[in-house]
Amino acid sequence: MKKTTMMLAMAGLMTACQQGPKVTEWVATSYETPWQFNATAQVTDAVSDSLVIIDAQKILQTIEGFGTCFNELGWNSLSQLSYDEIQDIMRELFEPGKGANLTMGRMPLGANDFSLDYYSYDETDGDFDLKDFSIDHDRQTLLPFVKAALSVQPHIKMFASPWCPPAWMKYNKHYACNSTAAIRKMVEERMAQLPDSVRHRMGGNSGILGWLSVDNGLPIDKVIPEGEDAFIQEPRYLDAYARYFGKFIDAYRGEGVVFQTVMPQNEFNSSQPYPACVWKPESLADFIGNYLGPEMEKRGVEVYYGTIERANLELSHTVLNHPTASKYIKGMGFQWAGKDALPTLHAEYPNLPCYQTEQECGDGKNDWKGAMHSWDLMKHYFKYGVQAYFYWNTSLLEGGVSRWGWSQNSLVTVNKDNKTFRYTPEYYVLKHASHYVLPGAKLLDLSGSYADAMAFVNTDGSVVALVGNQTDHEQAVTLQLNGVNQTVTLAPNTLNTVVLK
Repeated sequence: MKKTTMMLAMAGLMTACQQGPKVTEWVATSYETPWQFNATAQVTDAVSDSLVIIDAQKILQTIEGFGTCFNELGWNSLSQLSYDEIQDIMRELFEPGKGANLTMGRMPLGANDFSLDYYSYDETDGDFDLKDFSIDHDRQTLLPFVKAALSVQPHIKMFASPWCPPAWMKYNKHYACNSTAAIRKMVEERMAQLPDSVRHRMGGNSGILGWLSVDNGLPIDKVIPEGEDAFIQEPRYLDAYARYFGKFIDAYRGEGVVFQTVMPQNEFNSSQPYPACVWKPESLADFIGNYLGPEMEKRGVEVYYGTIERANLELSHTVLNHPTASKYIKGMGFQWAGKDALPTLHAEYPNLPCYQTEQECGDGKNDWKGAMHSWDLMKHYFKYGVQAYFYWNTSLLEGGVSRWGWSQNSLVTVNKDNKTFRYTPEYYVLKHASHYVLPGAKLLDLSGSYADAMAFVNTDGSVVALVGNQTDHEQAVTLQLNGVNQTVTLAPNTLNTVVLK
């Protein structure tokens, strides 16, 4: 199948070469005017100083697709709108060929930092037989959310990862690993050492600690730091937790939601004041190799190692080189500082597919600066080998404040007061890629003097060039494909998609 896809792409490129590739579509987005189609008649064959050479002979990784994540606050925000408006948003996000054209999705397995509150699928302490396991909690939020997406795109490829197991499976018997009281104390001590002028510029204690406005209720003496195990390392707990994953997979299948992949832990080395669970890498490897892997294998579900949020290669080597865990690990997932581990790990384990599992979340402002940061991140992840790219918050109320006080960006924002919604600049960054770069596309190698670009070839031979202009002036950029020059003049502060056939 992969050879056939590559042959089709190459055949399309050869045809384009024989006929001379021409710009057939050009769409641009700025903060003020998103998704504007430019006339292809404006394209010239003059050569500018800013040159992007698209190497049609150097085909890189295959793209599985683009996706977003389903969380409770996302559905809670959409639920402020009418049924028809929700359906319009789902069609814009997921309907094939319409808008963002998303084909992948991520689900939290239980409570996460953008859930409505702490919860799990089995709250009965010591229920190792999982007799009280139930996904009834999700019937109010996550199941309707996923089913709304599946109603317009029934072939979404799904993966799930937990932020936290049931609290009774952790040493501290709490969903968080870090205490808001402990973090506040640490920040206050460090702020006290700064000059008054610096504290003022940083907004003072109230500004820095604003996102810790919600007390998570974890005593300071119950904090579990990074590098330790929060999960109880006893066989009966590990075995029950693996079966907990299995029951989740089975229960969702019963609802028509099929998962192809799981990852054992979101950010396993991050001690957070919201639902979290830190693991020693050797403990996580033991869980994958002796419990989770065999349980998922029974169901035909793949295990990816992730999500990797640290650049520390030793942590990952411990898991990936584990003699038992390595038999079950079929891929890797990266987010946040994990992006700095991606280049080396992709090179060291070239047969393991790599996903970008979570777009960095922003600050709730949904401004152009945040959108361009997202664009720069996308270039980094694809440059170093990812095959799938996921946004995090699909939708939030304006301001994007989580249950635990953290403001984040989203693809859609909803105004609770007047019951309206809008698509954010971050949405258009994703759409510029996902609308045109289809599953099965290949990343193409680029060279030349202009670096703010990416290019892909779809299976029909069409070449999709994404080109940014992050300056305050117009920028003429030449796209050179198969020796043919096509020059587009990019408006200031825009992201552009140019299709060549």
